Amino acid sequence: MDYGFVKVAAAIPHVLVADCFYNIQQIKGLIHKASEKGVQIIAFPELSVTSYTCFDLFTQQTLLRNAEKALLQLVDETGNSGILSIVGCPLVTENRLINAAVIFQCGKIVAVVPKTYLPNYKEFQEQRWFTSADDLNSDTIIIGNQSYPLGRHLIFAQDKIKIGIEICEDLWVPVPPSSLLAIQGANLLFNISASNELIGKHHYLRSLISQQSARCLAGYIYSSAGFGESSTDLVFAGNGIIAENGKILNESERFCMEEQLIISEIDIQNLQNDRLTNTSFSQENVGLSQKNYTVIPVTLPEFSGKLTRPIDPHPFIPSGDALNERCNEIFHIQVAGLVKRLLHTHAQTAIIGISGGLDSTLALLVAVMTFDALHISRKHIIGITMPGFGTTGRTYNNAVNLIHSLGVTLREISIKDACIQHFKDIHHDMNVHNVTYENSQARERTQILMDVANQENGLVIGTGDLSELALGWATYNGDHMSMYGVNGSIPKTLVKYLVEWVALHKVDETSRLTLLDIIDTPISPELIPADENGNIKQKTEDLVGPYELHDFYLYHFLRFGSTPSKIYYLAQKAFTGKYDNVTIKRWLHTFFRRFFQQQFKRNCLPDGPKVGSISLSPRGDWRMPSDAMATLWLKEIEGLE
Repeated sequence: MDYGFVKVAAAIPHVLVADCFYNIQQIKGLIHKASEKGVQIIAFPELSVTSYTCFDLFTQQTLLRNAEKALLQLVDETGNSGILSIVGCPLVTENRLINAAVIFQCGKIVAVVPKTYLPNYKEFQEQRWFTSADDLNSDTIIIGNQSYPLGRHLIFAQDKIKIGIEICEDLWVPVPPSSLLAIQGANLLFNISASNELIGKHHYLRSLISQQSARCLAGYIYSSAGFGESSTDLVFAGNGIIAENGKILNESERFCMEEQLIISEIDIQNLQNDRLTNTSFSQENVGLSQKNYTVIPVTLPEFSGKLTRPIDPHPFIPSGDALNERCNEIFHIQVAGLVKRLLHTHAQTAIIGISGGLDSTLALLVAVMTFDALHISRKHIIGITMPGFGTTGRTYNNAVNLIHSLGVTLREISIKDACIQHFKDIHHDMNVHNVTYENSQARERTQILMDVANQENGLVIGTGDLSELALGWATYNGDHMSMYGVNGSIPKTLVKYLVEWVALHKVDETSRLTLLDIIDTPISPELIPADENGNIKQKTEDLVGPYELHDFYLYHFLRFGSTPSKIYYLAQKAFTGKYDNVTIKRWLHTFFRRFFQQQFKRNCLPDGPKVGSISLSPRGDWRMPSDAMATLWLKEIEGLE
């Protein structure tokens, strides 16, 4: 199965100025190479049959006649390839010269798209030679002895794949043709270009391509002229860029003197999902487009099934400097939300249950930053440690040490006696470590937090994260409940990095050492007594599965509406060598089973700030009946191999 992927390429051939037959041989070689790699659609630079820098040679009949002859030869000599090719060539129609993109496959020309916006400023003089698509009268063109569709309002389609084409300057105008093509359904946008290099221009170009792919919720494939173009006054670096919905997937080496073939895959399913959920996109402002668009059917080669684009195993965690920026921004969002809630409720204190685990640590750090921002003493934050039957010395000491080193008020309230009395009251044998045994402890802790908040005119700060909410790994009306949940839209895999970021950048050495040890502590609710050596016996990931897998499943399920089979396929690629197929399938089944079963907990969540693109708030991003059935999803998983 292709799972919605389309393999595309931006090609940069070596050209010689005005040597049409040399140029088509280079183009032909790249088409064959791309075909061998399973590429389905390939784009070449603007005017690549002749080269872009022919200038006044475009007025010479010898060049134009041989350009057409070379084009027809190229089409014929690639007749054994089903790849859809887009090549730039000057063509004559209506006694006018057009800067054209010629679309062909299987030895036949499909159609011709002329350039609309012709730059005529500074180093560009295209109006000296060419006519805009808007000034043409005919919607057909004769090449050789045959007539083909002509116009900028053409979309090439196969099922859900819709292809639109624009040329160079078309992208740089206020309303690019690709915007109108996207409104009409195009989800793969190709731009054949010959943009020269200037200081700072490349950075702007990358930004422009990225933003256009995001605005259009589309794949954007850009191929620009490279080595071989005239350097009389300009230099062309050979830019091949493939972007998808704001993210650049692959790009060429600039100033390379060799031909280049830039390949990646565009996920049409993800793009279609975004268009379905983004209702602003579906409100088509077709007033911008006064002309009907013609859809031309094409038949693409089958997808090879081999992905070249990387699949990030940790989609919530950016890499490099972007991670520092992400952490800083998240804390600002959390702090801003908590500041507003504290001021609105006139709360004088913040009450947080501190376990020595990652989530409560993150909530405490947010509270500390919030009180600092409000210029309120940290002593007004009450960190309560509540040792129970499963509390280990490591987590207890980390909780106490962190509270002290951050200058927060410490309270220690053991829950053991209260829980023992409760077990007597409900006639539960405390040697039976079942769900009653565990949940009683969680609810006792929540009762303490709520009652202390009443005593201290305080606000109970929730600690549960997005991953726990997805799996329902929380005690209903226990740790599930708070007065404001600052971590509710932060996945478990990201919590670790947020705490680490604070440890490395925001605290003294004592707090740093405690935070780093908290990061290294196994994730556990600590509701079951420790082992004979006093170590954590109840490890969450042994029970529900690795959080990095669940966060991967959650991201693709909620962000793109991906099917279990596609998530399974992507997970195999992302976690190659780390988890086998049996493990991936096992926890995928667990994820969907728990996700559907535990919706009732999410339907009554406390307020909390949305931080990323994914949230499970029942008031915003995710609304699902508590009694929805997982049957269809689980059945699909059972059929996976």
